[in-house]
Amino acid sequence: MRGMTRTLATALALAAGPIAAQTARMTDTDPYLWLEDKDGAKPLAWVEAENARTLPRLQNDPRYQTFYAQALAIAAAKDRIPAPEQVGGRILNFWRDAEHPHGLWRWTTEADYASPEPHWTTLLDLDALGKAEGKTWVWKGYSCLHPEERFCLVNLSEGGEDAVELREFDLQTGRFVEGGFHLPKSKQDATWIDHDTLLVSRDWGAGTLTQSGYPFVVKLVKRGIPLSASTEVFRGAPGDQVSTASYDLRDARGHRLIVIQRGVTFFGSEKSLYTPHGLVRLDLPPRAMPVDLLDGQVIFQTSDPWGAVPAGAVASAPLAEVERGVLNPTVIFAPGPRQSVEQITATRDKGLLVVSDNVRSRAYTLSHGPAGWTRTPVEMPDNATIGVTSATDKSDHAFLTVTGFLTPTSLYTLDAAAPAPRVIKSLPPRFDASNDIVEQFQAISTDGTKIPYFVVHPRDVTLDGTTPTIMTAYGGFEVSMTPTYSGVTGKLWLERGGSYVLANIRGGGEFGPAWHDAGRKTKRQVIYDDFASVAKDLVARRLTSPAKLGIYGGSNGGLLMGVEFNQHPDLWKAVVIQVPLLDMIRYEHIAAGASWVDEYGSVTNPDERAFLQTISPYQNLKRGVAYPEPYIWTTTKDDRVGPQHARKFAARMKEYGLPYLFYEDTAGGHSGDADIEQGARLQALQMVYFSQKLMGPAGAIAAK
Repeated sequence: MRGMTRTLATALALAAGPIAAQTARMTDTDPYLWLEDKDGAKPLAWVEAENARTLPRLQNDPRYQTFYAQALAIAAAKDRIPAPEQVGGRILNFWRDAEHPHGLWRWTTEADYASPEPHWTTLLDLDALGKAEGKTWVWKGYSCLHPEERFCLVNLSEGGEDAVELREFDLQTGRFVEGGFHLPKSKQDATWIDHDTLLVSRDWGAGTLTQSGYPFVVKLVKRGIPLSASTEVFRGAPGDQVSTASYDLRDARGHRLIVIQRGVTFFGSEKSLYTPHGLVRLDLPPRAMPVDLLDGQVIFQTSDPWGAVPAGAVASAPLAEVERGVLNPTVIFAPGPRQSVEQITATRDKGLLVVSDNVRSRAYTLSHGPAGWTRTPVEMPDNATIGVTSATDKSDHAFLTVTGFLTPTSLYTLDAAAPAPRVIKSLPPRFDASNDIVEQFQAISTDGTKIPYFVVHPRDVTLDGTTPTIMTAYGGFEVSMTPTYSGVTGKLWLERGGSYVLANIRGGGEFGPAWHDAGRKTKRQVIYDDFASVAKDLVARRLTSPAKLGIYGGSNGGLLMGVEFNQHPDLWKAVVIQVPLLDMIRYEHIAAGASWVDEYGSVTNPDERAFLQTISPYQNLKRGVAYPEPYIWTTTKDDRVGPQHARKFAARMKEYGLPYLFYEDTAGGHSGDADIEQGARLQALQMVYFSQKLMGPAGAIAAK
């Protein structure tokens, strides 16, 4: 496992101070504040009543059981590709199927993994563990002690929350370490320093969490010593938007870099090195960070200009200088105007770089020598999405995936020192794609910007506007949306004659930081204009029509759906709003909301508050408007965005006499996939809704 991770989680607590003062007036007039009590008896009774109204409408549809069975079969199929993770000379994998809905953590040898049917040895059975302990444990990953990679910290979430419990696990014995590290539930991060020492950020008690519920105090935790006796190493500030956490980087020469990152804002952070001689502050731009080590060189990614290094580039600096706080970066790769860096990771002797070029992946190997850096293209399939699944500093062997809308995912093995990638595993087709094609078009947004989008549709589609079409996008946080194979979308939608659209709107990272920055804070309206412009372009091409067009998105994409629902009710027949942000005047009070001010702006800023007032879906609902009937779903266990937004939006619609469907699942966290049955249920419910709205009664379009 390489590089760092960031946990997007927070406690649910109303913040005090200036934000509370700014929203006092809203608090006085909002009749649905009581629904913000996430686990309160009254709100949960309201949820139960809403579910009892919605579920019969969707689950009694003759298509539901078929959709659920098909989605579950795809999720539980034994012939899926087990994602490889190279750890300690083994291949580790986390696996869920019908017999193990919460999952197995298991291992096999590297040689056996390449065989058609590897023999797996179970390390941890989450279903058995949950049954024994009376918990619903959800897997949240692990981190292992280098260099032997025998001892690992396992992250376990109860019901899917971002808050986790950390337990030490011995890969050799296949058991939790008796008397080993065991950190109680918290939103927390831990980095191994050595066998007996961790660097931990967590809730240490009163006054150690930011207003968004993240930890900002880092301490050294020693084996066998109570947490209360841990030694403080670094302290952020209560006003920080995100967390203070640590991560480490290593290379094959034995070099190591331990970074403490203070999340002052969501995108901007201060970076310091933890060394035996104390902390060394790095003079880096807020959006530049160390991401890997190779050949004694620290590799950086930056979304800010950094001297001669442009925004969006990859650069390096000698470790020996970085350790002294001296930064003289050298550019490794600078993307063009329609490019972005998707991944950069190191093997033993090489780097692997994945670049998006007009939303199509390109892969390269990187070599460092006395003359600097050289880049060599890797011959991989075109018109696809490429991802580095696993790489390690112990060898040049890496695994890459290749996927596309109609191309089942394939796993490639690659020797980065002599790249000749070959397929070792392929996902069998999950739907009949023989009648479908993929096209890429561009829409012109309101300011003249060209917005690319993909359409997957029947080859012989009639351009008369009658094709049932579902469209999605994200548009935020510099997250790129790329072509991906979805068996469920193919089986439940494309096979039945529908079309699928993916829009690469601003706010994302498809074309680097500038594409993201164009839609941050008060500039955000362009994101919503981009999405509507793609819809209008689809209609102009007669690929569909408003009567046959449905849209969906989750989280920030759920906010996108809420805004589009309000601003263009005549463009859509169906709108699915998933685990959304919708009350943008109070979002800083709800779950992790205060951490996203760097993306959305704050009500404490008059200009930003005025803009948020114009887009906030909850505040902009109106009586008497002919809105489409939306399907709004969320989860009770979501401690990231929180179910409060969806609840209040539905309650306001009910107050106004507007039609809607609302469903809140009781588990699953923000991702809604506590187990494979929940994932299949949510997908089936959504596809029934789209079918009812866009295809008509069951049997209107024959399923294959």
